[in-house]
Amino acid sequence: MAMKFDPFQELDRMTQALRGEGTLRGMPMDLYRQGDQYILAADLPGIDPGSIDIDVDGQLLTIRAQRTLQNTDGVKWLTRERESGSFLRQLNLGQGIDTEKISAQYENGVLSVIIPVIERAKPRKIAVQTSSESTAIKGETAAEGKDDAREAVQA
Repeated sequence: MAMKFDPFQELDRMTQALRGEGTLRGMPMDLYRQGDQYILAADLPGIDPGSIDIDVDGQLLTIRAQRTLQNTDGVKWLTRERESGSFLRQLNLGQGIDTEKISAQYENGVLSVIIPVIERAKPRKIAVQTSSESTAIKGETAAEGKDDAREAVQA
């Protein structure tokens, strides 16, 4: 049986354990915008869906999850790369996010969080007028104003 051993990775792991680090692990994720929503896809293989906790406090999105490995009493490990413990990821959402409509789904070890953009933050086109259009609009408005004034005097 071939085993992969990286002495530097093992040294980093032991150093983190001695410092008390490593109790909260990161989770690899992708974040992209598709239409009027952002989609966050985080890898959480082997996580019990009931242990996933997602909350929003102001503009801070926090994802927590827990992986518990099976009881391994009396087992002699040849290699052990899968870790149990807590996973944590926090993101600042910024402005323009509809925090009331955030939703999540966990499937095949991937947590997908849908983060919608609020209506007023969606991109929109603004028409650019030329000086001739501007003059024509002013002339129409002035003529309409005179007609309105005549109707008001006649009444």
